[in-house]
Amino acid sequence: MAEGKGKVTGTLIIIGGHEEKQGERLILREVARHIGKGQLVLATVASHEPEGYFESYVDAFKDLGVQNIKELYVHDRSETLNGEMQHVLEGAAGVFFSGGDQLRISSQIGDTPVEQEVRAIFNRGGLIAGTSAGASVMSETMLVRGSSGESHRIGDLHMAPGLGLIRNVIIDQHFAERGRFGRLLGAIAQNPRVLGVGIDEDTAIVVQGDSFRVIGSGAVYVADGAGVTHSNIAEAEPDRTLSLYDVRLHVLSSGDVFDLARRRPAEAHDLQKSQALEKRAEARVSTDVAAVRAAK
Repeated sequence: MAEGKGKVTGTLIIIGGHEEKQGERLILREVARHIGKGQLVLATVASHEPEGYFESYVDAFKDLGVQNIKELYVHDRSETLNGEMQHVLEGAAGVFFSGGDQLRISSQIGDTPVEQEVRAIFNRGGLIAGTSAGASVMSETMLVRGSSGESHRIGDLHMAPGLGLIRNVIIDQHFAERGRFGRLLGAIAQNPRVLGVGIDEDTAIVVQGDSFRVIGSGAVYVADGAGVTHSNIAEAEPDRTLSLYDVRLHVLSSGDVFDLARRRPAEAHDLQKSQALEKRAEARVSTDVAAVRAAK
């Protein structure tokens, strides 16, 4: 569930990577719709070599009407602790985390004034988006490393704390393209409480409240381990292939809605409720941004 259940919070757009930057650009168009005339901060923190990331997104977003764009990059964690860097985020309508290494995001900005400002934007109704590594870091626990393209073997999975903007969910990206089904099952075997959400390239989930809808050209896979009747994940045999019985799987495409609280695909009225929440959040962020600007 999105952080802050019971109060109005913002929108998450969680992207599986390689979203279109030319042509229809449906996912970036969705980001631009939420930003409107506001300021977008492009956080290239995940990349060890950020050159080129910022410029490519600036070109794409400016074509979509987003003119006020700033870059946030951190060379070293010490830069985030002196209270200066978060000024880049002040008054922003949203933040977009680009791809790279998700561990770099969490290790550089985790528990710093920069992270606090990102949360403040989200909690006042703003947009937080992320692609690839920027998608994985959205959850409380994030996948860091694990084999792709093969069945999961016990011990072959590395996880770490993420930003925790969406709870009870673990995200994997480039999902079908890199054959990551095995490692997502390994993640939910370790913690059946969480839903495993695998997102294909050029595909995203738009999270509002306790539900999300799917946009883009690929699929979203939701693996639910709550009803698992057997798992060998705790057996002390490294490299043994995972056994997991009675996993529930949902495959969603563009336009489908999923209720995170009920752990079920949702009906049309749930989408209407989600859209109403989105409109209230957009109105709130517009008011907050105007207040910040007036106070300067």
